[in-house]
This record gives sequence, structure tokens and C-alpha cells, in this order.
Amino acid sequence: MDRSAEFRRWKAQCLSKADLSRKGSVDEDVVELVQLLNEREQFFTTSSCAGRIVLLDGGINGFEVQKQNCHWLLVTHRPCVKDDLIVALNKANGDAVLKFEPLVLHVQCQQLQDAQILHSVAVESGFRNSGITVGKRGKTMLAVRSTHGLEVPLSHMGKLMVTEEYIDFLLKIANQKLEENKRRIERFYNCLQHALERETDSHPKEKINKKSNSYSHKKKKKQGKASGKCTTEENDKELENDDDLEISVTIFPEDY
Repeated sequence: MDRSAEFRRWKAQCLSKADLSRKGSVDEDVVELVQLLNEREQFFTTSSCAGRIVLLDGGINGFEVQKQNCHWLLVTHRPCVKDDLIVALNKANGDAVLKFEPLVLHVQCQQLQDAQILHSVAVESGFRNSGITVGKRGKTMLAVRSTHGLEVPLSHMGKLMVTEEYIDFLLKIANQKLEENKRRIERFYNCLQHALERETDSHPKEKINKKSNSYSHKKKKKQGKASGKCTTEENDKELENDDDLEISVTIFPEDY
């Protein structure tokens, strides 16, 4: 079987599977992004999380939270309200940890050059911890990630270890990070559209289902000065303040 046929088989199998995530569906803030990728012949998404604020009860075995061994006290993809967090904290019996987790998106790509295009767009959009892995069987995966997460312990053995004033402070930071994450997703979507359109122009035989030039969440908002641009001076300053760019290309030693 040639590589392109094998890739189509992988894609069909993946997209036909049931969504086994806790939510059971794609998060609203990345629905259009996921659709845009899956509509392209050379990509398909294998997992995604738009970004969220969570409160985890990790038990009494220390602050190293393992998701499979913890209890989810609160999960929200929208700005978190203090009263909701306090109610959730009262249910903690172990070491409760407040976390903000930014977008994580995994995309399988037909060829390495396809992954490189996505990687460039991801970095340009603020997801500077993105990386490419290449398996022995030829599976090329792009993980879209950023480093602006947050993880803070709040209680130990069910006892609250911080003040409500500090909780207010943490929630302000977490909600700001959530909003920044949303802006980066919008930027990623717009930049990806431009990149795919340029690629189509250079390969006229390939067809693309073109949509609007801006992310749907922006339609009801006033467009900024750089609404149609992928990189602006403001974006450059944000990226300069982010962690150093990390590009990882890993070749797996065994079948992947």
C-alpha cells in the first residue's frame, strides 16, 4: 500500500471513531479549527482541548497530580467564577490543585512538509512549544502547544492553605490566560486559512472549501487593526515575552 493510501486509511479510521473524551465532543472554541484541518486531504486531528481551568483533588499522596488517580472537582472552558471555585474546594479531601491548561491539538500530517507548514503557523500564532514527531512507519504528528499554563496547589489533606484574597488573585490570572489562549486560537485559525490558501494557489489542482477570512467568534466584535494579518507588532511583543521557541523532531525507534 502506498503512503497516501495508507494515510487515507488512517484518517478514515480515526474520524469514524467515537469521541472518548470526558466531554464527548469537540470544544466549541476549536470546532471550526478542527473542521478546517479535517477538510484538508493532508491532515486530520487525533485529539484536541481548547483550553480550560480545572480544579483537581489529587488525593493525599503529594502535589504530583496524575489525572488517572485524581478527582475532577471543577472543569470550565469559560472564565471561572470565585463562588464556583469555593464550592468545589469544599469538596476536596486531599491536595487540591488549580490549573489552567492551554490549547492542545494533535494533528497527523500526510508528509513532513505538511507538518512543517502547520508548525510554522502554530509558532507564528503564539503556540511556541509546538513540535513534530515522526514515527518509523511514517506517521507524522504535530502537537500544537504553548507554555502559558498555570498550576497552583490550594489545599492539603482537605485543608485550605491560601486566603480568599489569594484565590481572587489566582482566578484573575487564570481567566486572563484563558482569554489570551482564545486570542491565540483565533490567530491560529486565521493564519492557517492564509497559509492553506497560499498552498492551494501554488498547487491549483488541489481544491479547498474556502470559508470566511476570520474566525466566527470575531464576527460580532470590532476588528482590530491587524484583523486580517497573521503577525502584528503586538503579536511580536507577546511572542518575545513567551518562552524560547522549542522545535522537537523525534524519530521513534520502534513501530509507532
